[in-house]
Amino acid sequence: PGMAQVSEEEDLQAAEEGKLSASTVGQIVGLQSEEIKQIATEYAEKAERSVEDRPERFGPAQQHRRQLASLNKQITQKTKELEDVIHSHTHTTYSQTEKLEKELSSLEDMESQTDSGLLEKLRALVAMNENLKHQEQTFRSHCREEMTRLQQNIEELKLEYGEGDEKKEMNILIDQQYTADREKLQKIRLLMARRNREIAILQRKIDEVPSRAELTQYQKRFIELYSQVSATHKETKQFFTLYNTLDDKKVYLEKEVNLLNSIHDHFQAMASSGSKEQFLRQMEQIVEGIKQSRMKMEKKRQENKMRRDQLNDEYLELLDKQRLYFKTVKDFKEECRKNEMLLSKLRAKGAS
Repeated sequence: PGMAQVSEEEDLQAAEEGKLSASTVGQIVGLQSEEIKQIATEYAEKAERSVEDRPERFGPAQQHRRQLASLNKQITQKTKELEDVIHSHTHTTYSQTEKLEKELSSLEDMESQTDSGLLEKLRALVAMNENLKHQEQTFRSHCREEMTRLQQNIEELKLEYGEGDEKKEMNILIDQQYTADREKLQKIRLLMARRNREIAILQRKIDEVPSRAELTQYQKRFIELYSQVSATHKETKQFFTLYNTLDDKKVYLEKEVNLLNSIHDHFQAMASSGSKEQFLRQMEQIVEGIKQSRMKMEKKRQENKMRRDQLNDEYLELLDKQRLYFKTVKDFKEECRKNEMLLSKLRAKGAS
């Protein structure tokens, strides 16, 4: 209350003298208070220096009036500068407002011309982007908090479990145990690699052994190949037989032609009774030779016939054996199928 009365008395006194009081000045230039304080401080320092330098020239009242006049002048100047700043700021604000209104109107025109579905989709994407940014910021802040908490835990653990001699010895033992276990693991890995190689070799050997289906396939292919080879051999054999038969026939025809030519020549040369008898003897010899040749050929034919019959009997026996083999293979396959069924049933029972 005392200070308020003093301030009111100073205001009345200043009004009587036609001057501004300090409170009125503060109200007028409240926006520039910091600058006024700085100027007032500088002015006070200058006034003190001037009073110290020339104390004999001016009295206290006159010095006070001079200070008030200087302050009023500075206040007027700063007020004018403030009005200029406010005017420029208002002008800038007005121009920016007009620019923003123009941009808003152009955006509204573009929005009216743009597809509503695309605009809604764009708005949804923008909202999603803002949401993702917010989530990212939240996640980062959470990660920083978690990192700070973990670092504090680490520091607390370091403080709780100091690096003493016992801890060092324990660390040494742990390192030794770790080294031993690592060497052991390396040896186990080497052993496992060796076993894997052995398993791979055995697997390849097992794969080289044909399965039952592969053996059946091989058997079918071998039978087909044997049939083709047999047919080709039979055909080739027939060609050889035909060639030999035709060659023998040719030889006999040549002999017959030579014999007929010889008979014809001797018959033409026959003039006397002696030559006739000689011709007859030669004819008898020729007939006898023909008979002997015929007997030989008949004997050879009989031998070939017997051999053919024998081979035919052997062929029939082989056919019977082949039929028996096919029947046995079929029965064996059926038994294998039954065996597999029984094994699968036993495995199912064992699993249950």
